[in-house]
Amino acid sequence: MPTPEITVVGSANLDLVVEVTHVPLVGETVLGGDLRRIPGGKGANQAVAAARLGRRVAMVGRVGDDEGGEMLRSALENDNVDTSALTTTPATPNGVALIAVNAEGDNAIVVSAGANGRVDADDVERAGALVTDAKVVLLQLEVPIDAVQAAAEAANGVVILNPAPAPDEPLPPALLAAVDILVPNQTELATLSGHVGPVDATVAADLARRLPAPAVIVTLGADGALVVTADESTHVPAPRVDPVDTTAAGDSFCGAVADALVRGDTLVDAVRWAVRVGAATTQRPGAQPSLPTPTEVDQLLG
Repeated sequence: MPTPEITVVGSANLDLVVEVTHVPLVGETVLGGDLRRIPGGKGANQAVAAARLGRRVAMVGRVGDDEGGEMLRSALENDNVDTSALTTTPATPNGVALIAVNAEGDNAIVVSAGANGRVDADDVERAGALVTDAKVVLLQLEVPIDAVQAAAEAANGVVILNPAPAPDEPLPPALLAAVDILVPNQTELATLSGHVGPVDATVAADLARRLPAPAVIVTLGADGALVVTADESTHVPAPRVDPVDTTAAGDSFCGAVADALVRGDTLVDAVRWAVRVGAATTQRPGAQPSLPTPTEVDQLLG
């Protein structure tokens, strides 16, 4: 296959989704709707998002040697994602995400890493030119940090790190030094910067400048995103929508930023495109099934 424009090093999960009236509290049982099995995982979602936007995309990671792993590989290949560096791991279950979605479209997620927990620096090295020659390398934190760092250091293109889920420990300085763009949400930004308390747009700009990255894009949910560099801070509002399911909105946002940067957009213009793609994603249920093409972005947002 041709050299990918975007390579994603990250997770592939089978999402087990149940709609509920409200997300249960500790010790509470709630009745939900029918179980849905949907291809997901932050890495795979970002790969499919970028592919549906028209980019050549490769995925580096691992799946289990079970039915779920076969389903995830097929889903990626159906969207023309190069899976030559997606390893099937013997005697290992696939990654699984247990997702409860409430009536407002908000969710609570528990992830079992499975094969994703076996992704390592050797996987990145074997991927070779898929990582070193890509124009953009997209990373997240649902696979071990040594694999993430190896990919960031090997990449010659733009490195985007979506630090999700929020890390329990500080990220290695060598990893942060290799990242060009950090894309945290408000919670992740607070964790990375050691901040305690609410994070609005004003606070976010100050916290983002404390991070050792040339640029930080703070996603603000329905309020859009904040683009922060050493010189300026730009708020990009999001289209107003009534969300059906927010499960993959952040992943589609990251895929859209990568798509726009490959196209040659400025960072602010890339985020203007990304907030539209993220908003459109919330208009349909599920992770990968909700990810739109450019035409569908316009159709879904009117």
